[in-house]
This record gives sequence, C-alpha cells and structure tokens, in this order.
Amino acid sequence: MTQDRWTAVDTYLAGLFVPPDPALDGVLQSIAAADLPTISVSPNQGKLLFILAKAMGVRHVLELGTLAGYSTIWLARAVPPGGSVVTIEVDPRHAEIARANFARAGMADRIDLRVGAALDVLPGLAAGNAGPFDLIFIDADKVGYPDYLGWSIKLARPGALILADNVIRDGAVADPASKDASVLAVRRFNEMLANEPRVIATAIQTVGAKGYDGFAAFLVT
Repeated sequence: MTQDRWTAVDTYLAGLFVPPDPALDGVLQSIAAADLPTISVSPNQGKLLFILAKAMGVRHVLELGTLAGYSTIWLARAVPPGGSVVTIEVDPRHAEIARANFARAGMADRIDLRVGAALDVLPGLAAGNAGPFDLIFIDADKVGYPDYLGWSIKLARPGALILADNVIRDGAVADPASKDASVLAVRRFNEMLANEPRVIATAIQTVGAKGYDGFAAFLVT
C-alpha cells in the first residue's frame, strides 16, 4: 500500500459521500490562495466529525486549532439553532481567513472564534463559564497536547466526547527513542490518557489523503 493508493481511495469515498460543497470547497481554496499549511482534516474526516456530533445531539462544541475553519464549519453545521462552536486559533492571519470563511458559509452566528494561544484562552473560558462542552476536538500544536488533555476534561460535561487528531505521527509514536518534540509530546499525551481515571479512551490508526496517522477518542465519565 502506498500514499497514492490511500489518496485514491479517499478521493473515491469523498466522491460518494461528500458531494461538492461551495462553502467547504471555498475553505480549501482559501488555504491554497493564502499558502497556509494543508493540515485541515480531509473531507471524509470532516463528515465523520459532523456525524459524531449529530449522533450525540451536541449543542456546545470546543475546537482547539481553527486554521481556515474547515473542521469548524463541519462541526457548526452539526449543532442546532442556538448551539455554538467555540474555536481557538493562535495565528491572527489564519483567524482572519477563517472568519471570512465562516461568513461565506452562513455559520458566523454560531461560531465564536477566540484568537490567542490555547493555554492563554482556555483559563478564560473556564472562568467565564463558557462550558460545559458536549464535544471537544483537539487539533492544535502537538507539543501542547499534554496540557490540553486536562483543560479539555475540565471543560467537558460528563458524557462528552473528546477527539484528539494526529496522535500516531506516521507511526513514530511507537518509537521510544524518538527525539522529535511533537512525537514526545504525543507519546506523553497518550500515556496520560491511558492512565486518566476520568475517561474511557482508545486510539486508532488511519490512512488516507493525509497520510498515515490516527486519533484518540475518549468519553468523560
């Protein structure tokens, strides 16, 4: 199996299950036009987020890592009228592009974009009683993942679903001798998660257009 095959299968699946969508396609175009990193979730992953949020009937979502707002729009479409998505983005330029994308998608009224480092914004959310959240999606800088774990549990309601993307790192998490800061942080996050008594957790590997990676999923008890 090769990256070309994984991408071809993702393209095939997206052709079946994720039809062309002007708002979402516009986000991807804005990423290319602004030369932003191509690190958004894939269309199939975005729809999975939407399905999970819909299945749980979530009203309040927290996202760590906005970029241009691709996954944010998927999540915002899943919440009912009166629901909200709070999303945190550290880069003001990325946030500006995301805001324009939210407006074009007709989702600006249910998305609350906070600009700043997540570890600076999260205490304010807790102090301001922004939660509890029904679903939390962690997809920000990997070095911060160990710290994001505790904050996410703190801000979640009992029964909330938390998803953390990119926890396999092309398989590098299985290498205890790795010197990569992101790999080391994700290894620590995975170990902390496995020993966290307040959650029921697992992690899975994935392949696709985004390469070889995976995500952790855990329920807050």
